[in-house]
Amino acid sequence: MKRYTGFTAVLLLCIAIFTSCMPRTGNSSCTLRFSWWGGDDRHEATLKAIELFETKYPDINIEPEYGGWDGWTEKVTAQLTGNTAPDIMQVNYDWLLRFSKDGTGFYNLEELNDTINLDNFSDEILDYGRQNGILNAVPISMTGRSLFFNKTTFDEIGTEIPKSWDDLINLGKVFEKNKSYPLDLDIQSGYTAWYLSVVYGQQKFGKEFISQDGTLNFTVDEIAQSLEFYKMLEDNSVVRTVRQRVNDDGNDALYQSSVFIDGSVAGVLEWGSAVGKYETSLEEDNLVAGNLLFLDDCEVSGWFVKPSLMYAINKNTKYPQQSALFVNFILNDSECAEILGTSRGIPASSSAYKALEENNMLKGLAYESYIQINECSPVSMSPYMELSEMRNCYNSAIENVSYGMMTAEEAAQQMYDQMQKILAKYKDS
Repeated sequence: MKRYTGFTAVLLLCIAIFTSCMPRTGNSSCTLRFSWWGGDDRHEATLKAIELFETKYPDINIEPEYGGWDGWTEKVTAQLTGNTAPDIMQVNYDWLLRFSKDGTGFYNLEELNDTINLDNFSDEILDYGRQNGILNAVPISMTGRSLFFNKTTFDEIGTEIPKSWDDLINLGKVFEKNKSYPLDLDIQSGYTAWYLSVVYGQQKFGKEFISQDGTLNFTVDEIAQSLEFYKMLEDNSVVRTVRQRVNDDGNDALYQSSVFIDGSVAGVLEWGSAVGKYETSLEEDNLVAGNLLFLDDCEVSGWFVKPSLMYAINKNTKYPQQSALFVNFILNDSECAEILGTSRGIPASSSAYKALEENNMLKGLAYESYIQINECSPVSMSPYMELSEMRNCYNSAIENVSYGMMTAEEAAQQMYDQMQKILAKYKDS
């Protein structure tokens, strides 16, 4: 009996020594929840990337949670408030203000820099993910909205992609003869109607709409002029009225709408990092990148740049090291980069960028938009501009002007007062 016990002890010791030499993640088996939003192209690529991760790290299981953008902020707000948020989250630019005003709302990623290779990112890029000096999130890519057009529709009508604001305005009457529209703008969560109006306004007035510190720089009159620009687009049949858009599409996203798929609405203002869902809605090569439009002699380009998306880790996760391992993988792993492609834009990670470059994957609409925005001396978007309460202000003003419920001046005054209250709340909290 004593001999057997001694043999067992030696055997266990040998097993311990052997297994200590085997490659491992340094963590026991666990399941991590990972959430993101996007279109089908992003979902499919991300699920394939997760499969690769689980193959490389079989002791870590990733439980995906994903959907569309509409309602996603509200869902995550409920999760964070109820302490039921996923371990790893794709987060939006303004969420650091919303959920981590003092910088402690998410895990400090610099405490995990032995696992997450932050050297692949410039200090300028990482600063977008800092709140109160603490690295809450790592930007996945930088992005801005560009104009994209259905080339087939333009060819059928016999006209060219616009090169100036005047060209765009004049297209309305040309398309109207064909019962079509050259562009779509909306008052959904993407607030593209106000976005394009403020791009125009920033060019016209030579200043930023909102500063990085949350200072509102537009006057009531300048807001009114920006709203009048939008109304001019409606009046010239460049875009549908808000009422007509609701009648045509209901609550459907444009890329799912029959009028976009059949070419009746032939243009969209979209983030370069998210344009893939529009490409897949149309036949191959139908969608092309348009020109960024400028006023003559404008001193401010007006077009925005911001982090498209960022990855953050739940500050209450039970598995910070395993979560960091997955974040490092999805940001920096070369094989993963090839799978994800440009589904989240052009990677900010130097290693992921190199992987796409070496595999001739830096092309297509996402890349064309990336180059456009980078080369136009873009305005760095304030995170305050992205707040959902601010979006509601923009959309309400556009809706009131579109329906004729308010003049541009009345809507601008209401919008100005509401925005100042919202900005004060976030800056004082």
